[in-house]
Amino acid sequence: MSAALYDILRDRLRAQQPTALATVIDGPDPGCKLLVTPDEVLGGLGHPELDRIVARDALAELEAGRSGIRHYGPEGQTTPEDLVDAPTLAVFVESWSPPPQMWIFGAVDFTAALSRVAKVLGYRVIVCDAREIFATRRRFPAADEVVVSWPGGLYERRGDQLGQRDAVAILTHDPKFDVPAVQGALATRVGYIGVMGSRKTHAKRVERLREVGVTDAELARLMSPIGLDLGARTPEETAISICAEIIARRTGRAAPSLRDADGPIHS
Repeated sequence: MSAALYDILRDRLRAQQPTALATVIDGPDPGCKLLVTPDEVLGGLGHPELDRIVARDALAELEAGRSGIRHYGPEGQTTPEDLVDAPTLAVFVESWSPPPQMWIFGAVDFTAALSRVAKVLGYRVIVCDAREIFATRRRFPAADEVVVSWPGGLYERRGDQLGQRDAVAILTHDPKFDVPAVQGALATRVGYIGVMGSRKTHAKRVERLREVGVTDAELARLMSPIGLDLGARTPEETAISICAEIIARRTGRAAPSLRDADGPIHS
């Protein structure tokens, strides 16, 4: 890899920008490298079609935050029948993804607990509330950022950063704040949207969301009442139930979400 590519890799890693590096570790051209970002592909592995296929796969690994070895034919073949008479090469795809983000809307007691638990799990936590008196670093020391803003402002500035590994938790009960917070989240690719409130509160929220044009398909993305049905009562227990739900949905495991249960949240 040229010195220029090393410089780009170094600068992107220092800036915590998503980057993948694909290296041929076994094959005709060992050591050849391809630097892959969401915006460009640099370098080469010996064949244009191989570069295209590996870049595609590297972006998928980057999205999932994974690294690993993949096998190809010299021209990017991937199916067993195409590889029968073609020598295979092994490519190691190493991904550097920034930490997943959790945006928490609402400067409430549950927010402090959720930000602490999320940090333990490796999230970069942003707390957002329009009330300057409540949205302070002193109240939320575990958060990486505390933003005094209405939801729309934060989504407009950074909504395109949210992806499948990220989460939005809306912990307010104020329609002026939680409706635009939900609308903003639905307009992103974020992997988890959880909204706090009782079943009655959420039913009223759904009515308001439908009034502003939110569709049934979009409403199906919402996890509300938020969290797994663990019988949580304290802010800390609730925070654990929320994070457990996020983990279960990300890994595809069956878990008893409050959204899918009946009856009162608290026994």
